[in-house]
Amino acid sequence: MTGSTGPATLGVGMVGYSFMGAVHSQAWRTAGRFFDLPMTPSMVALCGRDGAAVAAAAERMGWAGSETSWKRLLTRDDVDLVDVCTPGDTHAEIAIAALEAGKHVLCEKPLANSVAEALDMVRAAETARARGVRSMVAFNYRRIPAVALARTLVAKGRIGTVRHVRAQYLQDWVVDPEFPLVWRLQKDKAGSGALGDIGAHVIDLAQHVTGSSITSVTGTTETFVTERPLVAEGPTSGLRAGAAGGRGQVTVDDAALFLTRFDSGALGCFEATRFATGRKNTIRLEVNGSEGSIVFDFEAMNELQFYDGTEDPETAGFRRVLVTEPGHPYVGAWWPPGHGLGYEHTFTHEVVDLVTAIGRGEDPAPSFADGLQVQQVLAAVERSAADGTWQDVPTSSRSAR
Repeated sequence: MTGSTGPATLGVGMVGYSFMGAVHSQAWRTAGRFFDLPMTPSMVALCGRDGAAVAAAAERMGWAGSETSWKRLLTRDDVDLVDVCTPGDTHAEIAIAALEAGKHVLCEKPLANSVAEALDMVRAAETARARGVRSMVAFNYRRIPAVALARTLVAKGRIGTVRHVRAQYLQDWVVDPEFPLVWRLQKDKAGSGALGDIGAHVIDLAQHVTGSSITSVTGTTETFVTERPLVAEGPTSGLRAGAAGGRGQVTVDDAALFLTRFDSGALGCFEATRFATGRKNTIRLEVNGSEGSIVFDFEAMNELQFYDGTEDPETAGFRRVLVTEPGHPYVGAWWPPGHGLGYEHTFTHEVVDLVTAIGRGEDPAPSFADGLQVQQVLAAVERSAADGTWQDVPTSSRSAR
């Protein structure tokens, strides 16, 4: 991290260049162009196993160079931060090694594939923190301006005491039984299915907006299609992979439903599914309080529905708040009022918050401890689905943010 006349440079090395790698690259390219940052991100190197493919991706997405070994990134003096955008089975190994090498870490969600791995990552993060090395888990939906506003309204007491939380994450991309057996449908690579991949997001959103932790759960999971066509292995495996012949076992859930109790006394109802036909990426969060309610729907991501229960009942009702004013969270750096933001902006805001925290010598949020707490909720849901009981969730690991 060197700099002479201007802000210090933060050299970034990123592992993975598929879907998440592309949006993270967009964020690293954009953050310093719209926000006043204490450090200047430098896109040093992109890492992937296929030399030709990663070199082409690096040129296309704005990286100065490429590597075929993530371990090589850790030896480079010009890399100060490692951004982990790989499948969950590699998160722990890469993140822990990076922290031990003195590199800051941004790690995609869920933090790991198991509570044990997440615990190891938290311990490594705590040790590194004592040396000024920072870490953050990438829950990007926190950075939607409307979600950030919702958190502020709850914290200010605008809806009173929180009583109920309803959270949904609905997709339909595996409804076709002939959709191939990509890595996200294999437990050894993904950890879990809809529960961990998209359920983790709404768990984090609910806890973030309410400021409360989930303390117990009861739920069920289901796999509707148990076998799928195999796909060819390769650096672009996934939706674009070619058929390899034969079929393989789906080892994760297709859908998860669960009830929760929060440490505040509130109750929650959660749904995560990849079988909601017609729903592409529906995220919905409703929080009911003693004096009002808030509703967020990602399909109208620049809006927040707000009900003030203290108003005259004759004229009270949900009002649509267009979250595009300069005073709204993050919005002032972008466009004039009424010109909405999109999915990619959430990752830019993520980078802005991370770089700002590192530049100020502060701990970014959500921390690895926050990621561990979400992992513990996921594990509790899986235990409950297996034996049909309520399961307690440890909350001591979660930070105050």
